[in-house]
Amino acid sequence: MQGRSTKRQKEMARQQKQRDKDAKKAERQREKDTRPPRQPGEEDPDIAGIVPGPQPPLEM
Repeated sequence: MQGRSTKRQKEMARQQKQRDKDAKKAERQREKDTRPPRQPGEEDPDIAGIVPGPQPPLEM
């Protein structure tokens, strides 16, 4: 009857992963809520420095 314990372990791991995911989501929301609002005309920090069109190749 090892199948039952394996199933229980998988379910517990799935629940833990969901709790971790919910905690990360809540943390991102708190960070978003504490950021000061942008002023009109101010550059969006999420897309700062992005240039439209083809991107130059990465040098290695």
